[in-house]
Amino acid sequence: QVQLEESGGGLVQPGGSLRVSCAASARRFRTYAMGWFRQAPGKEREFVAAISWSGDSTSYANSVKGRFTISRDNAKNILSLQMNSLKPEDTAIYYCAADESLVVGSTRETDYEYWGQGTQVTVSS
Repeated sequence: QVQLEESGGGLVQPGGSLRVSCAASARRFRTYAMGWFRQAPGKEREFVAAISWSGDSTSYANSVKGRFTISRDNAKNILSLQMNSLKPEDTAIYYCAADESLVVGSTRETDYEYWGQGTQVTVSS
């Protein structure tokens, strides 16, 4: 069983930066591939970024590539998403997800077993 808790969301102006984090309770956090997804009002949840259990492999949605960076600290059981050059269309609830059966992160929601409750990110002037 894994519990995930996101933090770091908030209000930021367009062009600004924000870092959201996900704290995991898993004793074997380093064996879980992780991902970030987001859901904007009135839209379906979508893939943002994913990372392998080792951190050596990452993938990004085209909409965030070059602006967002996913990373993990396996010693502290922390997953992070650094978001730069934020746009109003990045406004959403951001969720972290984990799955032990994955080697590298997946872009598909259904591949992840564990989910956090989400943290709100609002990009507005």
